[in-house]
Amino acid sequence: MVAENGLEAVLDVVPMPMVLIRNDQRIEFANGLAGDLLGTGIEGRHYTVVLRQPAISDGIESVLSGKTAKLNCTYIATEAMREATYRVTVARLEVNGQVYAAATFVDATDMYEAGQIRRDFVANVSHELRTPLTALIGFIETLKDAARDDTTARERFLEVMDAEANRMNRLVSDLLSLSRVESEQRMRPTDVSDVAGILMSVISSLQPLADENGVEIAVVGADAPVKVFGDDDQLAQVFSNLIENALKYGGRGSHVEATLEQRAYDPNVRGPSATVTIADDGDGFDPIHIPRLTERFYRIDTHRSRELGGTGLGLAIVKHIVTRHRGRFRIESTPKEGSRFSVTLPLE
Repeated sequence: MVAENGLEAVLDVVPMPMVLIRNDQRIEFANGLAGDLLGTGIEGRHYTVVLRQPAISDGIESVLSGKTAKLNCTYIATEAMREATYRVTVARLEVNGQVYAAATFVDATDMYEAGQIRRDFVANVSHELRTPLTALIGFIETLKDAARDDTTARERFLEVMDAEANRMNRLVSDLLSLSRVESEQRMRPTDVSDVAGILMSVISSLQPLADENGVEIAVVGADAPVKVFGDDDQLAQVFSNLIENALKYGGRGSHVEATLEQRAYDPNVRGPSATVTIADDGDGFDPIHIPRLTERFYRIDTHRSRELGGTGLGLAIVKHIVTRHRGRFRIESTPKEGSRFSVTLPLE
């Protein structure tokens, strides 16, 4: 028996789930972490009853039969309403002439999820670039051939090509911004920024867009400096993204209100805070979308977003910038009643 050799006590402190299977294919021992993963009271049971997935069952059989001394496989488990992926190493172990298959489980969920995120990201970027590139190639071919001498068609095609090229430029610019923000996310800003001044500057720069869309912007509470530790350019990017979205999606003739509010103590940042809220009275959207709005390339209305020049990265950039500033980002919306986007930052 394993316990007679003191091996059980040693295996029980191994910092990962571990199971020993005897030559008769029964589980001899499972440490505490294995019990948490696979269930308690599994000792003495046939391993195929506990480990039902073919890859690990085949690996254990191969090791016990002597076909191989060690191999790796993958085990999928459901934990806390999510799927977890474990890298399993099955190795031959001999103790006083008794042969065991020792299976150790290493949680590789984060690694697999990161890989999936990278694959999804590449697929999304490829998709976002393919559409304007295809349009550009098609128009160029047409201009070189059928529309070579058609002045009217040429002007129309050049306008579309200009729009598509600008769309690609915005996408590349947002990708670079997102990459830069992610690389700096753990580096808290040390400079002092005036939130009120930045907010007023952004509103001033976006006033032409507001006039073009027939939208009135009101400002409340930004009449005095409000100091935070921050990056001026990144905070300007946050407010610019949020206000520009409100101007574009609020609808013609709507109203946008930018409110700056200070609190002596805010539990969200565990201290004094400044909150900037951008609210519009547009169409709003179903709150079911809120948990995913800060995902890269997630859009509620893909067609409308692209028509308005959106890249699907704006709110992802906002989330990362706010996180870098140790702040909180909140989204609220009610269909037909508008939306509210709030950024809370700790005061200096």
